[in-house]
Amino acid sequence: MRIIGITGGIGTGKSTLLHLIKENYNAYIVETDTLAHSMMMPGEPIYEQIVSAFGTEILGEDGTIDRGSLGVLVFNSEEALKRLNGIVHPAVKEYIIKDIGKKNTEGNTAVYIIEAALLIEDGYKAICDELWYVYVKKEERIRRLLAGRGGTLEKWERVIANQSSDTYYRENCDVVIDNGGDLEKTANIIKGLLSKST
Repeated sequence: MRIIGITGGIGTGKSTLLHLIKENYNAYIVETDTLAHSMMMPGEPIYEQIVSAFGTEILGEDGTIDRGSLGVLVFNSEEALKRLNGIVHPAVKEYIIKDIGKKNTEGNTAVYIIEAALLIEDGYKAICDELWYVYVKKEERIRRLLAGRGGTLEKWERVIANQSSDTYYRENCDVVIDNGGDLEKTANIIKGLLSKST
C-alpha cells in the first residue's frame, strides 16, 4: 500500500485534486480537517478534552462544540490555538496510524492518501512514502478565493502570508503539482503519478 500525503496553501484546489483521485482510482482518502471535526463530536475521545480545556461556553444548545465560538477563542490567542492543536493533532495522527495498519492488514487499498494543511509541520513525513505539494500562483489563488468564498483582497493576502511559503513546501515535498491550469491538465498529472499503483 502506497501512502501519500497531500498538502498546499489555501486556494490551491486540494479538494478538486482529491475529488479527481476519488473518482478515478482505488484510493482511500483521509482529510484531516473532516476527521478532526468528527472526533470532536460528543462521546468521541477529544470532545471531553476540548470542553475541559476551553469550558462549556464553547458548546451549542445541543451540547456539540460550536466551532464558531471555539474559533473566536483560538484565533485571538496564540496560546489557546497551541492548546487546541496540542489536543487535536496528536489524536488525529494516532487515529491515522492505526487506520493505516488496519487497511494494510485488510489488503484492499492500493493507495492511502492523507490531506492536511500542516502535513509537514505535524511530522507526517515519517508516515508517508511521499509528499505531494499542490501549487498555484498567488494571484490565481486569490482570484479563486474571492470568487468562491467572498471576502476581501486584504483578507486573503493576510491568510496566505500567514501560511507556509512556497519554498518551504518545495523543500519538504517529493512532488510538486501545478494546479493552475485546467482540470484535464491536473487529471493527466495525477494519472502519471498514480496509474502504476491502482
